[in-house]
Amino acid sequence: MTAPARPLRVLMITSEWPREQWGGTPTFIVRQAEFLRAAGVDVEVFVFHGKAKAWNYARAWRDVHDRVRHGAFDVVHGQFGQGGLVAWPSRVPLVVTLRGDDLLGVLDDGDGHMTLSGRMLAQATRFVARQADAVIVVSEHMKRFLAARVQAHVIPSGLDLQRFRPMAQAEARARLGLPADRRLVLFVGRPDLARKRMGLARRAVELVDPALRADFVLGWRLPHADVATYMNACDALVFTSLQEGSPNVVKEALACDLPVVSVDVGDVPERLRSVENCELCTDDSPETIAAALERVLRRGGRCDGRRTVLSLAEEALTQRVIAVYRSVLDAQGARAGVSPSGVASSCVES
Repeated sequence: MTAPARPLRVLMITSEWPREQWGGTPTFIVRQAEFLRAAGVDVEVFVFHGKAKAWNYARAWRDVHDRVRHGAFDVVHGQFGQGGLVAWPSRVPLVVTLRGDDLLGVLDDGDGHMTLSGRMLAQATRFVARQADAVIVVSEHMKRFLAARVQAHVIPSGLDLQRFRPMAQAEARARLGLPADRRLVLFVGRPDLARKRMGLARRAVELVDPALRADFVLGWRLPHADVATYMNACDALVFTSLQEGSPNVVKEALACDLPVVSVDVGDVPERLRSVENCELCTDDSPETIAAALERVLRRGGRCDGRRTVLSLAEEALTQRVIAVYRSVLDAQGARAGVSPSGVASSCVES
């Protein structure tokens, strides 16, 4: 009798993981691990905190390689360049997902300039991308920062379309205790992080015609479910980041049909290109952003963004990630002249 094929076994390495109730950007890594498990993949997550300290990376490297030696993993998946660094060189196929400032360079939290350690991380990330068996980037524009020979897969972070969906604005405002007689402009992001430029967003709202009665609303340190409620309660999202890969907050706003006013950053131009009642600003002056907000608020109503992000459902993107795992296993088998037949393939949709 043929023994049943075992599940695909993946060691996922990440330097980012929620450390409190508000998960922030690491939330999408948690979701990816959860959806991979739901699809039949055996995922073990290894979390480390590098904090730009060589000793932290050395200890993580030692622990990761010890796990790989004893864990019978089929694939190692490094989240961010940092995760790929502590996995290299890998005894099993290495997949690396690059998500933004790991590849583009880390900006200083206080004034937004490119830090020396940020430049070093970007260089190290490009190195590990050249060594990896497969590279995933979250937006098309990130490919130009990679070596020409690196053929990256573009797989954005997925969306929870059950949570981020349209609901009645009056109901959302009542839940949150927000005024019914004001126009509300939402900003989601860490207020003291220079890269997010909350001050620019707030100033733009202050410059909006007072007759429109527009208020600035900060969405920060909220449970993820509450972010969706705020998006449904507000009249527009203002997005002013200096640097991004593929910002989930913009895609989540579109999933709620919330109009977006944004500077030109990351893949936001691509996301807004065919969406009515959204505005991509021609520059990042507060006056330009305020004028765009005025146009959106005067038009009123919602946008038609949800239809443009339905393909980003977490379930569908999970299958694309699994397909990348399969591709590196197939390539490994081809090099060795064998087929990886002992690993289950039923979790991949054709």
